[in-house]
Amino acid sequence: MTSQRLQRSLCATRRHPKALVAMPFALIAAVTVMDVSAPPDVHLGPFLVAAPAVTSSFAGPRMTGFVGAVAVLAQSVVAFTRTSINDLNHTYQIIALCLISAFVTVFAHLREQHEKEMTQLRSVAEAAQHVLMQPLPGRSGPLRIASLYLAAEAEAQLGGDLYALARTADGTRVIVGDARGKGLDAIGEAAGVLGAFRALAHKEAHLPDLVGHLEDGVTVDRNGTLEGAGGGDDAFSAEAFVTAAVLDIPDAAREVRLVSCGHPPPLLLRAGRVHSLDVYEQAPPLGLAQLLAPAFTEQTFDFDIGDVLLLYTDGVIESRDASGCFYPLSERVAARPREDPEALLKYVCADLLRHAGGCLGDDAAMVAIERLPDAV
Repeated sequence: MTSQRLQRSLCATRRHPKALVAMPFALIAAVTVMDVSAPPDVHLGPFLVAAPAVTSSFAGPRMTGFVGAVAVLAQSVVAFTRTSINDLNHTYQIIALCLISAFVTVFAHLREQHEKEMTQLRSVAEAAQHVLMQPLPGRSGPLRIASLYLAAEAEAQLGGDLYALARTADGTRVIVGDARGKGLDAIGEAAGVLGAFRALAHKEAHLPDLVGHLEDGVTVDRNGTLEGAGGGDDAFSAEAFVTAAVLDIPDAAREVRLVSCGHPPPLLLRAGRVHSLDVYEQAPPLGLAQLLAPAFTEQTFDFDIGDVLLLYTDGVIESRDASGCFYPLSERVAARPREDPEALLKYVCADLLRHAGGCLGDDAAMVAIERLPDAV
């Protein structure tokens, strides 16, 4: 959620209670009139407690306390009209109404404080997300680029999915990955990979060398000691890894070089057909060098003018519908006419959320890259 969307959401939240304020007052008026008109043995005053109780669910403590005071005043009017203000039955009703009004007013205060804390946390999460996942540029040399990040939970703006782009002297390098797990551990792994990629993408001439340095960065624990070298936890070493697809797209050659580290294969959209870029030698995920002997081998694929590359994380293809079926990304993309990267991601996003019933089981990230004519 961007800052503007967050502000619009908060403004809508502030406007909505004003439309609901009329409801408790209408309830007080209706109960008062009916209680005054009721037979002597019928008492409707206890229903007045509903007014402050309902108000506390959407309004602040001041409005809740005010509604409670109006309800107490209405109960006093009923008591004075029907019998006497000193009538024992009405006296107990007034006391009970005062106590309940005070209780729900305190509840409204606590709820308001919690909402303020949640708003601050969302703002911090949004700022951290922008620092960690810097927006990709719309253009990089002869490439047109669009990116999209979907959080599994509406309240959580941070996750382990990652993508980044680096412009080099010869072309563009892109990484899309997914850190295992969720929460702070996954965020830490993603931040480490992104930082290493941004620092080294301009320095390493060969793509396998770059991926090798990314591997070294992941296998260094938080204390700066190599895991598996006597300073790390074996359980943590086995669980901390990042799947990644690292691409090098030169400006001069109409091709794309790919090193895949346990990541789902990119899709190449060409002339209405979808091709999966499956590498013949898959490297293990980053961070498993101490368990497996990694061989980072790049493979070259054609990437001509008008072609579109679609990079994604497993949160896309592992999203299930109500019947438990996975999202058929290749089939859905193949059924669409040729579109620019931004329109393609908008379609996939809407279709994915529709498939999942509006709630994803895992974070999802996507990057679409189109090669334009050299003149453009």
